[in-house]
Amino acid sequence: MTKQALLIIDVQQAMFDEADPVYQGAALLGKLQTVIAQARSRGITIVYIQHNEGPGTPLASGSPGWEIHPAIGPEAHDLIVQKARPDAFFQTTLQDELDARGIQELILAGLQTEMCIDTTCRNACSRGYKVTLLRDAHSTWPLEALSAQQIIDHHNNVLRWFADMKDSSNLFD
Repeated sequence: MTKQALLIIDVQQAMFDEADPVYQGAALLGKLQTVIAQARSRGITIVYIQHNEGPGTPLASGSPGWEIHPAIGPEAHDLIVQKARPDAFFQTTLQDELDARGIQELILAGLQTEMCIDTTCRNACSRGYKVTLLRDAHSTWPLEALSAQQIIDHHNNVLRWFADMKDSSNLFD
């Protein structure tokens, strides 16, 4: 049986700031709660990826905005991997943690679609992991030229070359 891990990427308090909330943030948290519960019930390793920025920024290490969102917070046996770049593998402990557990398949969800989701998905594929992207469980913010939904749709279309695409509602079907 393939050993799986669910990577919850950058779902941190600052990303849900009411002044500039992530697109469909409440729906995203609900989907993540369900997927995390299903993964736990199956004994799948849960890995929280936590982005770190410098002092005075919304994701400054140790600040309230840096904390993992309490709606999907980790349990004592879950892993938390710190990162400072969009790639969850770059200069982090992620590869070592996955190797130590014999993980062969990664399920990706979280934030931000065109940054950390995209970069981690591509690198995981290049490293030989079987990758599943939850196409309805990642999000972003609009850009000047594109809506958040357009960004999500575009990346789901592009990342299908690097990952199997599944909806959160039928991940384990």
